[in-house]
Amino acid sequence: MSFADNVVKVITKYGLSYLRGAGTTLLISLVGTAIGCLIGFIVGTVQTIPVNKKDPLVKRILLGIVKGILYGYVELFRGTPMIVQAVFIYYGFQMVFNIKMGMWFAAFFVVSINTGAYMAETVRGGIMSIDPGQSEGAKAIGMTHFQTMLYVIMPQTLRNIIPQIGNNFIINIKDTSVLSVISITDLFFVHKSVVGALYTYFESATVVMLIYLTMTVLASRLLRWWERKMDGPVNFDLATTDTLAHTSGMARYMGPDNREVRE
Repeated sequence: MSFADNVVKVITKYGLSYLRGAGTTLLISLVGTAIGCLIGFIVGTVQTIPVNKKDPLVKRILLGIVKGILYGYVELFRGTPMIVQAVFIYYGFQMVFNIKMGMWFAAFFVVSINTGAYMAETVRGGIMSIDPGQSEGAKAIGMTHFQTMLYVIMPQTLRNIIPQIGNNFIINIKDTSVLSVISITDLFFVHKSVVGALYTYFESATVVMLIYLTMTVLASRLLRWWERKMDGPVNFDLATTDTLAHTSGMARYMGPDNREVRE
C-alpha cells in the first residue's frame, strides 16, 4: 500500500480515537493554562509587593520568606522538563511521601504548576513595565496598594501579557504529549497505540501533526481576536476645540445684538 493509502486506512480505522485524544489534549491544556495563569498572577503580584526599611520587621521577615519560597518554586519548575515533573509527581510522591494521585489529577496539577511558574515571571515583568507614575497617581488620590493593583495596574498588565498567555496555551497543547508517560490518553498516546497496532509510524505521525497544527492555529486566531476585543474600537471621537470649550465653560458665540457672549 502507498503512503496515502496507509494514511486513509489509519484515519478510517482510528479517526474517532484521534478526535478523543485531541479533546483530552485541549481539555488539559485549557484547564492547566487557566489555573496556571491564576497561580502566575498571585505569585507575580506577591513578588512585586514593595518593602522598605520603614515597614515593620515582622512584615519584612515574612515577605522575605514567602518571596524566597516563591522564587524557589519558579526556578524549580522553569528549570526542569515537564516530563520529569510528571514522573516525579505521579510516581515519586507515592514512593517518597505516600501520596497517591489519580492520573487525571496529576496531569492537571503538573500542567497548572508548570504554567504558573512561567506566568509568574511574565506577570512580574508586566507589572514592572507599567509606568511608576500610574501607582503614584493612584496613591495620591488615596488608593491603597491593593486597590492600586486591582483597578489600575492589573488591567493594564493583563492587556500587555495576553500574547504570552496565548503562547503558553499553545505550548501546553504540544507539551501535554509528555503526559503519556503517566498513561494519559491524549493525542500522542493514541498515536503510539496506533503505531503499535498497525506499524504505520510515519502515516500516524502525519495525521497527528496535522491535528496538532490545526489546534494551535485555531487557538492563535482566537487569541488574536481576543486581543482586538481588548483594544476597543479602532476609531475614537476626538475632543475638538469647540467640545473642550463647551465642557470647560469657555465657549463663545455672537448674541442677537452682535456682541460676544461667553458661556
